[in-house]
Formats: sequence, structure tokens, C-alpha cells
Amino acid sequence: MAARDYQDEIGKVDLTLKSIEQVLNLPKLIETAADLEKQASVPNLWDDPQAAQVITSKLSRAQSIINKINSIRSRLNDLPVMVELSAAESDKAAAFKDVDKELNELTKVINDLEVQTLLSGEYDERDALMTIRSEAGGVEAADWAQMLMRMYVRYCERHNYKVDVLETSYAEEAGIKSTTFRISSPYAYGRLSVEQGTHRLVRISPFDSQSRRHTSFAGVEVVPVVEQSDHIEIDEKDLRVDVYRSSGPGGQGVNTTDSAVRITHLPSGIVVSCQNERSQIQNRATAMAVLQSKLLERRRLEERAKMDALKGDNSGSWGNQMRSYVLAPYQMVKDLRTDFEVGNPSGVLDGDLDGFIEAGIKWRKGRE
Repeated sequence: MAARDYQDEIGKVDLTLKSIEQVLNLPKLIETAADLEKQASVPNLWDDPQAAQVITSKLSRAQSIINKINSIRSRLNDLPVMVELSAAESDKAAAFKDVDKELNELTKVINDLEVQTLLSGEYDERDALMTIRSEAGGVEAADWAQMLMRMYVRYCERHNYKVDVLETSYAEEAGIKSTTFRISSPYAYGRLSVEQGTHRLVRISPFDSQSRRHTSFAGVEVVPVVEQSDHIEIDEKDLRVDVYRSSGPGGQGVNTTDSAVRITHLPSGIVVSCQNERSQIQNRATAMAVLQSKLLERRRLEERAKMDALKGDNSGSWGNQMRSYVLAPYQMVKDLRTDFEVGNPSGVLDGDLDGFIEAGIKWRKGRE
């Protein structure tokens, strides 16, 4: 294997970081953080909780980005010194292992940060609510929906994102009819919103005694979590609230009381459920938060549709039929919007989605 050209690699990484600093306008960001810090130190800040929430959230995000860039810059500046010291060591192979590790880690961190600079949407930095529903395909589709749920949970585990399952409706034979879970991490919505759409699976069905090839579909919906500063008016008269006993595969974790809550928003037809808490009051509060998030997303899409109409954009939604997963007769996962594809479906289904998500974010930015 050829020796690495550390000077060249460090130079390229440095150029990428400088580009990110320019895009983020780091000096301006530092000024903004200082101004927000002054606003946050005002004694009567919390007299207006909504305004205070906005200020403290903006300050936290700005400081997080500044600290991250400063940390990366410091580590990058130390790398040439590490290379020089390693070259002077008697055991160069062992010494350069640390250099290789640090350079590889920095390259990945900077690439991730570069993608994050593309997430400039109004709600991109928020937590996400993901709903997965089985669609055409019967028991195959229900099983496919559960496979997708596992895929996203594994993706979150890889990135240390917190996942809270709010509701799961199990299918009779196998799999799930639907599930909703919250993903908590900075920019969770911005990253995962590109996963919205219809996911298609082609495989030899384990439920077919004749081992025939089947095609099934599952839909993924991603919405941003509402914050205190959002204004979503919901009239109680527009709601139908039903309580029921939690469903599940059995065991001690299944409730024996009617604590699960289903809320139907009559004007929009949106239905949300929550069964993860043992208290009906807690389940209702969580379901209301999910409903607010979905109504917020609907409002955002309506506003975007109006702007698209003014601009003459008739391209329609990009969400449908967004990705195909083929397990037989060949192995491939392909995104139909970006043309990004891999030949390792098992890795993708185990949560290796970074390539697809980064391609999706860049594709979306190119369309704006």
C-alpha cells in the first residue's frame, strides 16, 4: 500500500474547513452569539417564556456550532506537529497509526459538518417525528414496515440519537401496521426529512410456501417536533378522542387498562395515537404534541405549495417511490431521486444510511 501524502490530505481538509467557515460566516456567527448572550442575561428574560425559549435555543445552537468549529480547527492545526513528531520516532509504523486515526476522524467530522451546512431550512435543526406505515403488499408490507423501523432505529443507534417509540400498531400475522417514534438530536429533522416517501421492497417472500418473488411497499413520513414558539391553534371541538387498551405481542409490558389514546383531528383527517405511557393523561399529552407537529408540517407544505404556484413550479412531490430495495434476483438498494445506489442491502437495512441521506440532502439543496 502506498504511503499517505499527509501534507496533501491535511491541505484538502483545511480547504474544506475554510469553505465551511465562509459559508457559515463564522465572524458574523460569533457576533450573533455575543448579542444573544446579552439578550439571555437580561434579568426579566423569562417574563415572556416564548421569547426566552427562542433566544436561548438560538444561543445554544450558535455556541454549539462555534465550539465545534473551534475544536476541529485546533485538532487540524495540531496534525502537522503530530506528523513531524511521528517521523522522528524509532517505531514509525506505530507512531503514524495515531496520525492515521486522527486524520480519518477529522475527515469524517468535517464531511459531516459540510453536509450540515446545507441544512438551512426553517425546521431543519429540530428533533424529528417519524411515522412508518405498511402500504400495498399485505403481510409482506407489514413485515417490510417493521424492517424499516429496525433500519432507522439502528441508524440512530450508530449516531447516538435518542429514540422514543410513541405508538406501534401490530399486524395480525407478522410485522406492524404503523409506528411513530421521536428522534432527538440536533438537525435530526433536517437529515431524516429526505427519507420521506414510499420505500419499495422486492424479495423472495418468507410467507409464500412456493417461494415466489413479491413486491411490497411502506410509507415513511417525517415531521419536525413543535416548540413553544410555534403557534398551532387546535379547537377541542375539532377533536375526537378515543381510549383503548394498548396492543402488542404480549407480556408484562402490555397495559391491562384503557390507557392508550387515539386523537382524530376532524378538519384534516389526521389520526395520531400514543400508548407508550401507562397514564392516559400522559398518552393524551404526547398524542397532542404529535398532532401539533403534523399540523405544523401541513401548514409548512401548504405555504410551500403557494410559493411554488407563484413560481410556476409544477414538478409535484418528490416523496413518492423514493427508494427501491432489491434482495432477489440480485442485491441492490437505489435511491430513485439521486441515483445513489449500493450493492449491500444487508448493510443498509442494518442502519448504514449515511450515503443515501447525504446524497438526498445535496439533491434537495440543488432543487431549491
